Amino acid sequence: MKKIAFYTLGCKVNQYETEAVSELFENNGYEIVPFSDPADYYVINTCSVTSMSDRKSRQIIRRAKKTNQDSVIAVMGCYSQTAPDEVLDIDGVNLVLGTKDKGSVVNLISTLTKDDKLNAVTSVKDNHTFEDLRVKKCLDHTRAFIKIQDGCSQFCSYCIIPYARGPVRSRSESDIIDEVKTLADSGFREVVLTGIHAASYGSDLGNTSLEQLLNKLDNIDGIKRIRLSSIEPMTLNAEFVEKIKNCKKLCPHFHISLQSGCDATLKRMNRHYTTAQFAEVTDGLRKAFPDCAITTDIMTGFAGETEEEFNETLKFISDIKFSEAHVFQYSQRRGTPAAARPNQISPEIKEARSKAVIEITDKTQREFLESHIGRTMEVLFETKAGDGLYEGKTANYMTVHAICDHDICGEFHNVLLENVKNKIIYGKTVD
Repeated sequence: MKKIAFYTLGCKVNQYETEAVSELFENNGYEIVPFSDPADYYVINTCSVTSMSDRKSRQIIRRAKKTNQDSVIAVMGCYSQTAPDEVLDIDGVNLVLGTKDKGSVVNLISTLTKDDKLNAVTSVKDNHTFEDLRVKKCLDHTRAFIKIQDGCSQFCSYCIIPYARGPVRSRSESDIIDEVKTLADSGFREVVLTGIHAASYGSDLGNTSLEQLLNKLDNIDGIKRIRLSSIEPMTLNAEFVEKIKNCKKLCPHFHISLQSGCDATLKRMNRHYTTAQFAEVTDGLRKAFPDCAITTDIMTGFAGETEEEFNETLKFISDIKFSEAHVFQYSQRRGTPAAARPNQISPEIKEARSKAVIEITDKTQREFLESHIGRTMEVLFETKAGDGLYEGKTANYMTVHAICDHDICGEFHNVLLENVKNKIIYGKTVD
């Protein structure tokens, strides 16, 4: 039996697609082995959000070849889509696929030897069909990710993803509902709706929308939680919130990408909102979903960002009080408008600004966590965190550790929240 190993870089969409492709290989008689083991074939699903992502992809490719010099290596994903010739030139790479037709890797890889080179990347520019890669088997029975759409048509000036993924393509509503029902029948308790630009779900279909989908999923028996992945701010306007606020299973956790707290910087980024509109959205969410967590992404050192503009960002994020933030430094991406702009910021300034943002968001995160101490909240436990210690999430995405004398993974328990340490709440089960 031929052995195959997988490695995934980047987002939850990539992880979902790798799981789906690995199932295709398994169904075709391949043995799935850990990536660190010698294998006949390696499939690496790449990311290209930052230059560091590209570099990490190259490192992983070389690691695979070092593990087995006679292996055949296939590389797919965003990095492959945007730089196929560059990827194919890497020593050891035999097959390059992009972000479409990933299912074809099963047939293509079997025709190649370790000396072959094949570029199977095709344009995504006019791709308007959702590729149905479905995950039918998951390793645990707590939380499942479901890909509901692909592509992005926003064209933020710093982002390579629209060029790597192509325009918005939504999965049919009936397919999503069928998969959620299957997951519920298999014992899953929580589903996470994910996509490259999940907020645009249904915009290309004309007969559905994200809010309509959420309300239909809310009526499926067996699933207890529905969680949204990252979503654009202006999707969460008053009209949208009004339509979803009565969804009983929707988790009160909204990850909204801010990127900058300065209007001038947002305009150069080609983000389609102002800070005033963003603040209005967060206010509306907190009124409709009391106790909700609002998390975000913040970029520092964007091209042309002045000290005054950065100080505006610091003040804004301090006012909004995010419950958690992913802070990262701007990375020039070849082929994007921002990459060629003057007044690029030095790495030293980017690093200093990142630390300043992290200092504020760590403080507001701790305040958010501490505001829940003394309360009893329901936790879905997912993994063991130590001897007799279990880790889980509240509906509003706080990480909780609790001691129990038996395995509670996959179970809901009420937990008295007692103290905070290292961004984790410790408590005890009380049911």
